[in-house]
Amino acid sequence: MEALFPYLLPYLILTQWFIRLTPNKSNSSSRFKLYFKTYGISALGGFPTGAATITYLKKSNQISLREANILLSICHSPSPLFVLGFVGNDLLNDSTFSWQFLILYHIVSILVLTGIFFYFRREDKGKPINAVSTAKQPNPFTSSVKDSVPTVLVVGATIIFFTTIYTVVMHSVKSLVPDIHNNVMLLLAAMLEMTNGLRIGQELFAHHHTLLLVILATFLTSQSFSIHMQVAVIAKGEHLSLKPYFIMRILFTILIPILFYLIFL
Repeated sequence: MEALFPYLLPYLILTQWFIRLTPNKSNSSSRFKLYFKTYGISALGGFPTGAATITYLKKSNQISLREANILLSICHSPSPLFVLGFVGNDLLNDSTFSWQFLILYHIVSILVLTGIFFYFRREDKGKPINAVSTAKQPNPFTSSVKDSVPTVLVVGATIIFFTTIYTVVMHSVKSLVPDIHNNVMLLLAAMLEMTNGLRIGQELFAHHHTLLLVILATFLTSQSFSIHMQVAVIAKGEHLSLKPYFIMRILFTILIPILFYLIFL
């Protein structure tokens, strides 16, 4: 929490500002740039910057509801600062896994995003992307600040809520079932709050290197209820469907760890 506002708020403001300063033109090339610009923002900022960006694009009618639903499922990845800093340096004392995971995750995501772009281009051939009206647009910077602060508050409130739930659940389970298996506690921790799941996984499997890396890749891909709740709250502001998002999370949770094991281990 202490690093949330100093890092996430400025990044959200800058990315929202950038999106507003680079409005779309009515052509297919602009749609291609828009998709990958949105993905780049989400890849650098981590969740939930992709959801925040997509809801703005939908709100400003730069993308359709259907496009927003699909992009929400793709433009969602852990922050490289988190993967390299916390996972690589703090947990593993080696950034090799972090780089391997990030490269694999983004290659798979970009391939899926490219397929989605060509799918929409074929389906909407001849139908131009909506351009942003330049008439009486509010100041881009002040609008960016106004839209970014509620997003950070949602993230902060969600983190506080699930941190509290995590503490209560873990202590309650330990008290009610003292002999519960460590693996069950690991799954509970990872489901509620990803950071704690990663930390406990490292403590339990520090001497099983291959299994540890597969577990870390799985948790980083599946994330946790805390992160999914952040996305859900932001997405519901524009009535986006979460079905494609959860389908993609399931597919990625299966695919990424398997590919990671086959390629790097």
